[in-house]
Amino acid sequence: MLEKCDKVCVIGAGTMGSGIAAHLANLGLEVTLLDLTADSARQSFDQAKQARPPHFYLATTADSIRLGSVRDNLEWAKEADWVCEAIIEKMDAKRSLFEQLDDILPPETMLTTNTSGLQIELLSAGRSAAFRSKFMGTHFFNPPRYLKLVELIPTPETDPEAVEAMSRFLEDRIARRVVVAKDTPGFIANRFGMWSMFFAIHVAEKLGLTIEETDAITGRFIGRPKSGSFRLNDMVGLDIMRDIADNLQARCPDDPYTKWLNNPSSLEHLLSKGWIGGKAGQGYYRREGREFLALDFQTTAYRMSLDVDFPSLKKLGRLPLAERLLQALELRDPVGEFLREYLVPTLKYADYLKEEVCHTVVDFDQVMKFGFGWEAGPFEMIDMIGPEKLGQQKKRYYVDGTALAFNGAYENIPKRPEHAVLTDFPVVKRFDGFDVRDLGDGVHAMGLTAKMGVLSPSTIGDMIAYLESGDAQRVVLASHERIFSAGFDLGFLLQCIEEDKLDAVEAGLQALQQLGRLLGQIPSAAAVFGFCLGGGCEMAISCSRVVATAESKLGFPESRVGLLPSGGGLALLRLRHQSSAKRLAEIAKLLALGTLSTSADNARKLGFMREDDVTVYLDDRLLHEAKIAALEAEPRKEQEWSAVLGPLSGMIESAQAQLLKSGELSAHDRLISDKIKAVLAKSTSFDDALEKERTGFISLLAEGLSQTRIRHMIETGKPLRN
Repeated sequence: MLEKCDKVCVIGAGTMGSGIAAHLANLGLEVTLLDLTADSARQSFDQAKQARPPHFYLATTADSIRLGSVRDNLEWAKEADWVCEAIIEKMDAKRSLFEQLDDILPPETMLTTNTSGLQIELLSAGRSAAFRSKFMGTHFFNPPRYLKLVELIPTPETDPEAVEAMSRFLEDRIARRVVVAKDTPGFIANRFGMWSMFFAIHVAEKLGLTIEETDAITGRFIGRPKSGSFRLNDMVGLDIMRDIADNLQARCPDDPYTKWLNNPSSLEHLLSKGWIGGKAGQGYYRREGREFLALDFQTTAYRMSLDVDFPSLKKLGRLPLAERLLQALELRDPVGEFLREYLVPTLKYADYLKEEVCHTVVDFDQVMKFGFGWEAGPFEMIDMIGPEKLGQQKKRYYVDGTALAFNGAYENIPKRPEHAVLTDFPVVKRFDGFDVRDLGDGVHAMGLTAKMGVLSPSTIGDMIAYLESGDAQRVVLASHERIFSAGFDLGFLLQCIEEDKLDAVEAGLQALQQLGRLLGQIPSAAAVFGFCLGGGCEMAISCSRVVATAESKLGFPESRVGLLPSGGGLALLRLRHQSSAKRLAEIAKLLALGTLSTSADNARKLGFMREDDVTVYLDDRLLHEAKIAALEAEPRKEQEWSAVLGPLSGMIESAQAQLLKSGELSAHDRLISDKIKAVLAKSTSFDDALEKERTGFISLLAEGLSQTRIRHMIETGKPLRN
């Protein structure tokens, strides 16, 4: 059951259906997308192709999706291994479609309904026994490319084996984190998550906070995405929020908390104007050019966004979440007042709901973490601040790998080794800027610990010494930071400039190049996520294999700080693409512009990753997949250096001229591009390319314009195109 699922039919080409179809096509499945008519399918899908942020990793993937209509092509559903219905959220419309599908689908075809809250059992009422045994709900989150949660909702008649097969399939093939929820109104996510969204608006209005102040408090400060409350509202859509709230109020008449699902005054105003969020161009925020305007609660007019000046946010912001929450709840300022009015009742509501909507508190917490991007779920947060502070039972919800069950006993939390992270493994050694951990089976992880995964000369030296010691037989290059690596240490470069010690830079570059060669000489894999930049990217592509999460941004932005890649990256790119002068000219252009990939798949298309490098579409599996790659890898064997056929220098110069004419390159960028050209077009061997990298880097470092770019990046975190 679903072991060889290659064909999927999505029915419904609206926002969710098109997003699901795009995600499945991204994963390489053969996808059919049907809507009511062929025209509506085409129109809806054309809108989906223009979505921002984009649904597709590569725009060309959209061409692989077959479009059709329910009216003329429903028979195509018979070809699918899985049919995912995602039409309008109306019970009668879904039931009518299921009546048609019941007559044509083979017994082995899996069938799910994508719904945010309709009762699954009622949707399958009246259908055949075979239909009901394989039918269940799948609540994907929008947009599916970016949000990894799926709530899976079986009915009492769904075959448990079908539930297990679908769970396994969604995790292993569809790159989702699956939580099995009860068939209750809104399931877990919308019943609690939507309530918390409404409640935050009510509290902000009551306390007279601005939307910017509320977002500053309810964003990363309390362990949630930086969008906070009101940006999230605009992203979801205020009309969608209202529809879900109406459904919950109608179906949960005995829930005393649903009174907070009434419209706050600001929401009422925006709905009356049709200002329903991002898709309408305005909601709580409105964008005008590069500026964001914000709704003023008092005047109901838009005004320029205001800076938030709560000293406690900055003072406590660097603390671990548990300490931050404990101290913030005691504050006698607007931050503390808001959290006492909002966070405490929100956690109490989770406790009130838990047995009705979920099977375990672990499931509840995972829904909020995987679906809403919370750092900690509500029950983890209750443990952080102490249940007694909420007037709750005295027991903690989590103790030593167990969770408190609804019967009052502690039960083991199932271990998922494929979701392990670096800190789950024992430390072998600690160094300046990285540690070494034993992943088992003879594989060690070198995990970067310096801020932003920056590679300083001392870190590079210690990594070289460790690799040369012979202790590591197989290696995963990883990172403990929020991103994989921001690259070589700019602070070190600036210090060398100010102290006139360019010879130290030369030594540092030689060491970085040596580290890259050592990584290539043993079976190795780079576990890449987030940003993988400059020297960090050079070390990653030096490994036997790059294993990167789908959303990884790889590239060489050295030109933005007036420099060029000089850790062996240019030499490797020249070697790997020497059969195509056209490709090398394209790479020279990308490097001159400092272009980053938009995804791992895009990095492969740009030529930064190889065809046999690995994209991990469920980021929780990154370290697991990287370890597998390290176990299967062999030391890197590059092809022999050969001359490039074709007028590479001329092709690069032609591209330079066009970019200068369009204003995309400055005169100084042209100088940088010339140094890149020298490596790609003039090098006679790999060693010669490495030397040209260093020579070009040092000469650029002596340039005043490059020094200005470096200082500007260090001081502002933004590039300067001077």
